Amino acid sequence: MSDEPPRAAGRTARTAAPALLVTALIVTGCGGGHKGAAAGASPAGGLERLPEATTYTTLDDLPRDEAPSAKSDGTVVHPNDTVPVSAKPGAPAVAELPSTQLKGPTWVPVVESRPGWRRVLLPSRPNGVTGWIPDSGLKAARSSSAVKVDLGDRRLTLLRGGRQVGAWSVAVGAPKTPTPTGRTFLLASLAPEKPTYSPLVLPVGAHSATLDTFGGGPGTVAFHGWPTKSVFGKAVTHGCVRVPAEALKQLAKVPLGTSVQITD
Repeated sequence: MSDEPPRAAGRTARTAAPALLVTALIVTGCGGGHKGAAAGASPAGGLERLPEATTYTTLDDLPRDEAPSAKSDGTVVHPNDTVPVSAKPGAPAVAELPSTQLKGPTWVPVVESRPGWRRVLLPSRPNGVTGWIPDSGLKAARSSSAVKVDLGDRRLTLLRGGRQVGAWSVAVGAPKTPTPTGRTFLLASLAPEKPTYSPLVLPVGAHSATLDTFGGGPGTVAFHGWPTKSVFGKAVTHGCVRVPAEALKQLAKVPLGTSVQITD
Protein backbone atom coordinates (compact mmCIF):
# COMPACT_ATOMS: atom_id res chain seq x y z
CA MET A 1 0.00 0.00 0.00
CA SER A 2 1.42 3.37 -0.99
CA ASP A 3 1.33 6.29 1.42
CA GLU A 4 -0.83 8.73 -0.55
CA PRO A 5 -2.91 8.70 -3.75
CA PRO A 6 -2.36 11.53 -6.27
CA ARG A 7 -3.24 15.01 -5.09
CA ALA A 8 -6.12 16.74 -6.77
CA ALA A 9 -4.17 19.72 -8.10
CA GLY A 10 -1.29 17.57 -9.31
CA ARG A 11 -3.64 15.43 -11.41
CA THR A 12 -5.19 18.48 -12.99
CA ALA A 13 -1.83 19.95 -13.92
CA ARG A 14 -0.74 16.73 -15.63
CA THR A 15 -4.05 15.91 -17.34
CA ALA A 16 -6.12 18.95 -18.21
CA ALA A 17 -9.80 18.17 -18.81
CA PRO A 18 -11.27 19.16 -22.18
CA ALA A 19 -12.34 22.80 -22.34
CA LEU A 20 -15.99 21.91 -23.00
CA LEU A 21 -16.23 19.65 -19.96
CA VAL A 22 -14.48 22.10 -17.67
CA THR A 23 -16.59 25.01 -18.90
CA ALA A 24 -19.80 23.07 -18.30
CA LEU A 25 -18.75 22.14 -14.78
CA ILE A 26 -17.69 25.70 -13.99
CA VAL A 27 -20.84 27.29 -15.39
CA THR A 28 -23.24 24.97 -13.59
CA GLY A 29 -21.17 24.71 -10.44
CA CYS A 30 -22.57 21.21 -9.95
CA GLY A 31 -21.92 19.08 -13.02
CA GLY A 32 -21.84 18.86 -16.78
CA GLY A 33 -19.92 17.53 -19.73
CA HIS A 34 -20.08 14.33 -21.70
CA LYS A 35 -22.02 11.41 -20.27
CA GLY A 36 -20.60 7.93 -19.94
CA ALA A 37 -22.37 4.84 -21.22
CA ALA A 38 -25.94 4.49 -20.04
CA ALA A 39 -27.30 1.35 -18.44
CA GLY A 40 -28.17 -1.21 -21.05
CA ALA A 41 -26.29 0.50 -23.88
CA SER A 42 -25.17 -1.92 -26.57
CA PRO A 43 -21.60 -1.46 -27.81
CA ALA A 44 -20.29 -2.80 -31.10
CA GLY A 45 -20.98 -6.51 -31.30
CA GLY A 46 -24.48 -6.24 -29.85
CA LEU A 47 -23.63 -7.38 -26.32
CA GLU A 48 -25.40 -5.44 -23.59
CA ARG A 49 -22.88 -3.81 -21.28
CA LEU A 50 -23.16 -3.07 -17.59
CA PRO A 51 -23.69 0.53 -16.46
CA GLU A 52 -20.58 2.39 -15.40
CA ALA A 53 -20.23 3.72 -11.87
CA THR A 54 -19.69 7.39 -12.68
CA THR A 55 -21.20 10.71 -11.64
CA TYR A 56 -23.63 10.42 -14.59
CA THR A 57 -25.32 7.12 -13.68
CA THR A 58 -27.90 5.81 -11.21
CA LEU A 59 -27.25 2.40 -9.64
CA ASP A 60 -30.36 1.28 -7.78
CA ASP A 61 -29.32 -2.39 -7.56
CA LEU A 62 -26.44 -1.74 -5.17
CA PRO A 63 -26.53 -1.27 -1.36
CA ARG A 64 -26.49 2.11 0.33
CA ASP A 65 -23.97 3.17 2.96
CA GLU A 66 -25.42 2.01 6.30
CA ALA A 67 -23.01 4.14 8.34
CA PRO A 68 -22.92 7.58 6.66
CA SER A 69 -21.46 9.21 9.77
CA ALA A 70 -18.72 6.60 10.30
CA LYS A 71 -15.11 7.74 10.33
CA SER A 72 -12.88 6.56 7.49
CA ASP A 73 -9.45 5.02 8.10
CA GLY A 74 -8.21 6.75 4.95
CA THR A 75 -7.84 3.65 2.75
CA VAL A 76 -8.53 4.40 -0.91
CA VAL A 77 -8.17 2.21 -4.00
CA HIS A 78 -7.59 2.76 -7.70
CA PRO A 79 -8.62 0.13 -10.30
CA ASN A 80 -5.83 -0.40 -12.82
CA ASP A 81 -8.52 -1.33 -15.34
CA THR A 82 -12.32 -1.47 -15.38
CA VAL A 83 -13.51 -3.77 -12.59
CA PRO A 84 -16.90 -5.42 -11.94
CA VAL A 85 -19.09 -4.10 -9.12
CA SER A 86 -21.35 -6.45 -7.16
CA ALA A 87 -23.98 -6.06 -4.46
CA LYS A 88 -22.25 -8.74 -2.35
CA PRO A 89 -18.82 -10.40 -2.45
CA GLY A 90 -18.89 -13.05 -5.15
CA ALA A 91 -22.33 -12.04 -6.47
CA PRO A 92 -22.91 -11.35 -10.18
CA ALA A 93 -21.71 -7.95 -11.33
CA VAL A 94 -24.39 -5.29 -11.80
CA ALA A 95 -22.08 -2.41 -12.77
CA GLU A 96 -18.51 -1.57 -13.73
CA LEU A 97 -16.10 0.85 -12.10
CA PRO A 98 -13.86 2.45 -14.76
CA SER A 99 -10.24 3.32 -14.09
CA THR A 100 -10.88 7.01 -14.85
CA GLN A 101 -13.41 9.62 -13.75
CA LEU A 102 -13.77 13.00 -15.50
CA LYS A 103 -10.51 12.39 -17.40
CA GLY A 104 -8.55 11.70 -14.21
CA PRO A 105 -7.74 8.51 -12.26
CA THR A 106 -10.49 6.84 -10.25
CA TRP A 107 -9.79 6.77 -6.51
CA VAL A 108 -12.59 5.62 -4.20
CA PRO A 109 -12.65 5.17 -0.40
CA VAL A 110 -12.95 1.73 1.18
CA VAL A 111 -15.72 1.39 3.77
CA GLU A 112 -15.46 -2.37 4.41
CA SER A 113 -13.07 -5.21 3.57
CA ARG A 114 -13.40 -8.98 3.30
CA PRO A 115 -10.87 -11.52 2.01
CA GLY A 116 -10.43 -10.80 -1.69
CA TRP A 117 -12.99 -7.97 -1.75
CA ARG A 118 -13.33 -4.26 -1.01
CA ARG A 119 -16.57 -2.39 -0.45
CA VAL A 120 -16.23 1.15 -1.75
CA LEU A 121 -18.25 4.33 -2.02
CA LEU A 122 -19.25 5.03 -5.62
CA PRO A 123 -19.72 8.38 -7.42
CA SER A 124 -23.18 7.52 -8.80
CA ARG A 125 -26.71 8.22 -7.66
CA PRO A 126 -28.31 7.56 -5.23
CA ASN A 127 -26.08 9.32 -2.72
CA GLY A 128 -24.22 6.87 -0.52
CA VAL A 129 -24.38 4.01 -3.01
CA THR A 130 -21.68 1.38 -2.45
CA GLY A 131 -20.44 -1.73 -4.19
CA TRP A 132 -18.06 -4.65 -3.76
CA ILE A 133 -15.08 -4.90 -6.10
CA PRO A 134 -12.46 -7.68 -6.28
CA ASP A 135 -9.20 -6.90 -4.53
CA SER A 136 -7.08 -8.13 -7.44
CA GLY A 137 -6.00 -5.44 -9.86
CA LEU A 138 -6.39 -2.62 -7.33
CA LYS A 139 -3.76 -0.16 -6.21
CA ALA A 140 -4.27 0.76 -2.55
CA ALA A 141 -3.12 3.89 -0.75
CA ARG A 142 -3.96 5.79 2.39
CA SER A 143 -4.99 9.44 2.56
CA SER A 144 -4.06 11.20 5.78
CA SER A 145 -6.50 14.01 4.98
CA ALA A 146 -10.19 14.43 5.79
CA VAL A 147 -12.68 17.15 4.94
CA LYS A 148 -15.63 18.05 7.16
CA VAL A 149 -18.47 20.39 6.24
CA ASP A 150 -20.89 21.54 8.95
CA LEU A 151 -23.99 22.88 7.19
CA GLY A 152 -25.45 24.34 10.38
CA ASP A 153 -22.34 26.37 11.13
CA ARG A 154 -21.63 26.78 7.39
CA ARG A 155 -18.04 25.88 8.06
CA LEU A 156 -15.47 23.67 6.34
CA THR A 157 -12.66 22.06 8.31
CA LEU A 158 -9.62 20.37 6.76
CA LEU A 159 -7.71 17.77 8.76
CA ARG A 160 -4.40 16.14 7.98
CA GLY A 161 -3.05 13.37 10.16
CA GLY A 162 -5.92 14.03 12.56
CA ARG A 163 -4.82 17.62 13.10
CA GLN A 164 -6.67 20.68 11.89
CA VAL A 165 -5.01 22.40 8.94
CA GLY A 166 -7.63 25.12 8.64
CA ALA A 167 -11.29 26.03 9.06
CA TRP A 168 -13.24 28.48 6.94
CA SER A 169 -16.70 30.00 6.68
CA VAL A 170 -18.32 28.75 3.45
CA ALA A 171 -21.53 29.11 1.45
CA VAL A 172 -23.77 26.03 1.32
CA GLY A 173 -27.00 24.96 -0.37
CA ALA A 174 -30.10 27.11 -0.08
CA PRO A 175 -33.17 25.67 1.72
CA LYS A 176 -34.77 24.55 -1.57
CA THR A 177 -31.49 23.15 -2.96
CA PRO A 178 -29.63 21.89 0.12
CA THR A 179 -26.16 20.43 0.15
CA PRO A 180 -26.61 16.67 0.74
CA THR A 181 -25.38 15.17 4.01
CA GLY A 182 -23.45 11.96 4.63
CA ARG A 183 -19.99 10.73 3.78
CA THR A 184 -18.69 11.10 0.28
CA PHE A 185 -15.25 11.68 -1.26
CA LEU A 186 -13.15 13.93 -3.46
CA LEU A 187 -13.83 12.65 -6.97
CA ALA A 188 -11.82 14.85 -9.34
CA SER A 189 -10.08 18.16 -9.91
CA LEU A 190 -10.89 20.37 -12.89
CA ALA A 191 -9.14 23.57 -13.89
CA PRO A 192 -10.65 25.94 -16.48
CA GLU A 193 -8.50 27.05 -19.38
CA LYS A 194 -9.94 30.57 -19.20
CA PRO A 195 -10.52 32.72 -16.09
CA THR A 196 -13.84 32.09 -14.33
CA TYR A 197 -15.22 32.68 -10.86
CA SER A 198 -13.08 29.76 -9.61
CA PRO A 199 -9.61 28.63 -10.72
CA LEU A 200 -10.43 25.09 -9.66
CA VAL A 201 -13.56 22.94 -9.31
CA LEU A 202 -13.41 19.87 -7.06
CA PRO A 203 -16.39 17.53 -7.68
CA VAL A 204 -17.30 15.04 -4.96
CA GLY A 205 -19.14 11.74 -5.17
CA ALA A 206 -22.52 13.20 -4.20
CA HIS A 207 -25.45 14.82 -6.01
CA SER A 208 -28.19 17.31 -5.29
CA ALA A 209 -31.21 15.63 -3.71
CA THR A 210 -33.60 18.14 -5.27
CA LEU A 211 -32.12 18.72 -8.74
CA ASP A 212 -31.93 15.77 -11.12
CA THR A 213 -29.97 17.94 -13.51
CA PHE A 214 -28.57 21.45 -13.47
CA GLY A 215 -27.25 23.44 -16.42
CA GLY A 216 -27.07 20.29 -18.52
CA GLY A 217 -25.08 18.34 -15.93
CA PRO A 218 -26.08 15.56 -13.50
CA GLY A 219 -26.29 17.78 -10.42
CA THR A 220 -22.89 16.79 -9.05
CA VAL A 221 -21.91 18.63 -5.88
CA ALA A 222 -18.50 20.31 -5.84
CA PHE A 223 -16.19 22.60 -3.90
CA HIS A 224 -15.28 25.76 -5.78
CA GLY A 225 -14.27 29.34 -5.19
CA TRP A 226 -16.35 32.50 -5.44
CA PRO A 227 -15.31 36.08 -6.24
CA THR A 228 -17.41 37.85 -3.59
CA LYS A 229 -16.76 37.22 0.10
CA SER A 230 -20.28 38.29 1.09
CA VAL A 231 -21.68 34.81 0.29
CA PHE A 232 -19.60 33.01 2.89
CA GLY A 233 -21.56 31.98 5.94
CA LYS A 234 -24.82 31.89 3.97
CA ALA A 235 -27.08 29.17 2.52
CA VAL A 236 -27.38 30.44 -1.06
CA THR A 237 -26.04 27.81 -3.50
CA HIS A 238 -27.67 25.12 -5.64
CA GLY A 239 -25.98 22.49 -3.46
CA CYS A 240 -22.29 23.11 -4.08
CA VAL A 241 -19.98 24.47 -1.39
CA ARG A 242 -18.38 27.82 -2.22
CA VAL A 243 -15.09 28.29 -0.40
CA PRO A 244 -12.62 31.15 0.15
CA ALA A 245 -9.43 31.30 -1.90
CA GLU A 246 -7.21 30.00 0.91
CA ALA A 247 -9.54 27.04 1.51
CA LEU A 248 -9.49 26.18 -2.19
CA LYS A 249 -5.70 26.38 -2.18
CA GLN A 250 -5.54 23.89 0.69
CA LEU A 251 -8.20 21.60 -0.80
CA ALA A 252 -6.14 21.44 -3.99
CA LYS A 253 -3.50 19.56 -1.97
CA VAL A 254 -5.96 16.89 -0.82
CA PRO A 255 -5.56 13.47 -2.51
CA LEU A 256 -8.33 12.10 -4.70
CA GLY A 257 -10.58 9.63 -2.90
CA THR A 258 -10.23 11.47 0.42
CA SER A 259 -13.22 11.25 2.74
CA VAL A 260 -15.62 14.20 2.82
CA GLN A 261 -18.08 14.22 5.74
CA ILE A 262 -21.09 16.56 5.45
CA THR A 263 -23.30 17.02 8.50
CA ASP A 264 -26.32 19.16 9.40
